[in-house]
Amino acid sequence: MRGPFNPQKQIRIIAFAFHNCFSNINYFCTYIPLTLELIPDKPINLTTLNISWILQRCTNLSILKKAHAKIFSYGLQQDWHLSSRTAILYVSFDRIDAAGTVFEGIPDPSSYLWNIMIRAYATDGKFGQSLKLYAQMMQKGLRPDKFTFPFALKSCAGLSNLMLGKLVHLHLVCCGCNGDVYVNAALVDMYSKCGNIDTARLVFDKMPERDLVSWTSLISGYAQNGYNSETLGFFDLMRGSGVKPNRVSILSVLLACGNLGALSKGEWFHSFVIQTGFEFDILVATSVMNMYARCGSLDLACKLFQETERKDVVCWSAMIANYGIHGHARKAIDLFNEMVREGAKPNNVTFTSVLSACSHSGLLEDGKKYFEIMTQNFNIEPKLSNYACMVDLLSRAGQLSEAEKLVQNMPLQPDVSLWGSMLGACRNYGDLDLAEKIADRIFELDPFQAGYHVLLSNIYAAKSRWDKVEKVRKVMSRRGTSKIQGFSLIECKNMVHKFGVGDRSHPQADRIYSLLMELAAPMKHLGYVPLTDHVLHDIEEEAKEQVLSYHSERLAIAFGLLNTTPGTAIRVTKNLRICVDCHNAVKIISKIVSRVVIVRDMHRFHHFEDGICSC
Repeated sequence: MRGPFNPQKQIRIIAFAFHNCFSNINYFCTYIPLTLELIPDKPINLTTLNISWILQRCTNLSILKKAHAKIFSYGLQQDWHLSSRTAILYVSFDRIDAAGTVFEGIPDPSSYLWNIMIRAYATDGKFGQSLKLYAQMMQKGLRPDKFTFPFALKSCAGLSNLMLGKLVHLHLVCCGCNGDVYVNAALVDMYSKCGNIDTARLVFDKMPERDLVSWTSLISGYAQNGYNSETLGFFDLMRGSGVKPNRVSILSVLLACGNLGALSKGEWFHSFVIQTGFEFDILVATSVMNMYARCGSLDLACKLFQETERKDVVCWSAMIANYGIHGHARKAIDLFNEMVREGAKPNNVTFTSVLSACSHSGLLEDGKKYFEIMTQNFNIEPKLSNYACMVDLLSRAGQLSEAEKLVQNMPLQPDVSLWGSMLGACRNYGDLDLAEKIADRIFELDPFQAGYHVLLSNIYAAKSRWDKVEKVRKVMSRRGTSKIQGFSLIECKNMVHKFGVGDRSHPQADRIYSLLMELAAPMKHLGYVPLTDHVLHDIEEEAKEQVLSYHSERLAIAFGLLNTTPGTAIRVTKNLRICVDCHNAVKIISKIVSRVVIVRDMHRFHHFEDGICSC
């Protein structure tokens, strides 16, 4: 039991601790809580310096909270130095909200402290709060500096708010900070993440010096915005300039290789990953695995997955998804069960991968089962992506009314992509009435979605409703919405070749078209009948057949047949969904030429072999 409180005795204890014990960290951790307990709740002859000294030596959050409580009990919360130090410590312990509360009570915070808080909120993902402080800083008449702007720009990038980003850009120029390498790197990153890659490149080109961060920001920006060839080109330029690649730049290059379906380049970059020691980075290893899967080489992806010793939930989920997009739903389910047995905890992404695999392979009952157990067995609340998979699964199975009921009863607001999966099913099952109802909901959410306008036109064209097709075209024209141009990519001899519909720009165009004409007769002999109702033009049947014959994927396949050795698998990547007619045609082509043809469209892989598709 404690004796009566003796202020002078306790001050001597504090002085003793100050001069002796705390020079040793072990003593420090032992005595600082004791010191705080000995400080009474009412003022004694204890100076601000003593508490300041204690704050400077806080090693954990518990001590900080006790010190903060003493500051309040002494009424010292208005003390500029103590409050500033407390806010900074809360930031260091990742208690940003607590730091913000302290910061709000500080009279006239310094520019240094403003910068710390702006950075803290931006780093913590609280972008709106970071920009709010940035605005308040200006209102107070304080001048932002080269330490302020990178995090204000990071917040603009996090919000994908190009307008605010441009305002910050203007402000930093006025403040004379546009020559700083870190500010410029943040500008490149902001413009890239806001989708304005041309301006990002312009800023990059004007930089007097370029560091790893600026190179990485541009390379990552190109990859995230779909400029895959530019990503690879700038990666080579960066290496040529003597800058050593980091994890982010390597991840960007692997993403670009996967998007292009450039297997040879991807294999080279895999070797580069091994040479540079990044093979043991689980995120890089997972990205290499995904690259192989997206390039159509599932075997290499599986091999790498099996060789990865320490698999995290991201790695497991990615491999499950890879099995799914290649049409191996049973393997995806088996891998999920293995994951659970190994003790790894699945998350929403894992279940999205499983449900998507079930959807692609039409495993309706399995999909329902795993949708139920995610809440019952794993206590995971379904997110919109999980509901979207279930809607897609039900729609593909022809249970459109059940899909609509699920959407109406789910606790989340449906988005465009969720309704879009139902619209695609309406196309497959010829349900025009439901298609119109769903299209109305889609265009209420986003009236500028070109892909869904085209899909609705497809549905009308299949029913020969040419008046409605024309109406959709006029709506698109009025809204300034243009159809996304389809193209197909194929890699040959370390070069990626691109083809559009009816494209004659390729140097081998004459040979490509001649080969397709040669294939026409044997294709019809084996039962190929052009699905001319898929042509969105009210033209003669013969003209429709010709339009179908020269779709981009067929041109790419013909090029592959002409430029690869017999028996080699042909891998084609298409930016849109493969149409039903081309799907039928490629099945027959694979039988005629005795080749495996792998086509990756925007949704999944199709492995064509001997007249059969994996889907």
